[in-house]
Amino acid sequence: MDVRAKKALGQHFLTDQKVARAIVDATGSGPLLEVGPGMGVLTKYLLERDDVDLKLVEIDGESVEYLLTHFQGMQGRLVEADFLSLPLERLFPGKFNVIGNFPYNISSQIFFKILDYKDSVPEVVCMIQKEVAERIAEPPGTKTYGILSVFLQAWYDIEYLFSVGPGCFVPPPKVQSAVIRLRRNSRTELGCDEKLFKTVVKSSFGQRRKTLRNSLKPLIEAKAGREGWTEEQSAALKGLPVFELRPEKLSVEEFISLTVLLG
Repeated sequence: MDVRAKKALGQHFLTDQKVARAIVDATGSGPLLEVGPGMGVLTKYLLERDDVDLKLVEIDGESVEYLLTHFQGMQGRLVEADFLSLPLERLFPGKFNVIGNFPYNISSQIFFKILDYKDSVPEVVCMIQKEVAERIAEPPGTKTYGILSVFLQAWYDIEYLFSVGPGCFVPPPKVQSAVIRLRRNSRTELGCDEKLFKTVVKSSFGQRRKTLRNSLKPLIEAKAGREGWTEEQSAALKGLPVFELRPEKLSVEEFISLTVLLG
């Protein structure tokens, strides 16, 4: 029995064994959560590793049945659930790594979920759409640098490992794919209001063709209102050189400084 790839779940099953082995070899030891194992192309190699305490989360009932039938020891390891709504602390009380061929239609949501658990997830190795991989790994100043780039780079060091062609999958996706690795950096706090930081970044890239003076105008005016500033004081803030820039020019550290400025 093979599993039928379901478009609604964004399923494209990796069939290239060399690529699967390379993905598994790129991940570290210890507790490990595989997201969306599908037909177990990574699972097969992960189960061979004595240094990995593996658990799996799969939303597709057909895939769950396949894994239970074709792999020994799945009972107690495999959880049929939606990763995006699953409390991950139920699976691992401490730290754990994440691995998976992420469904391309929800890869950004998966990363935002991982950010919620950033202090518990020291490493992520995953295959995603190449365009998204480049966006996440790109430094400031590039056209693809955006919201997810800033949020992930604030907490993780990101490596673009290798590209994967459509012919390595069934059915072949219409896009190129890539494998990246995220490793938690040494940052323990941002040094600014984290909620405001998220608002500043999202507001900035929400109108990425505009300068920060225009895209952040409501936040600037809110700051002036809280402080009881005169028009001249407000104009002085708007006149700072940083507000002449577009968001893709700012590094994580510069977004943190901007958040402090607007706090």
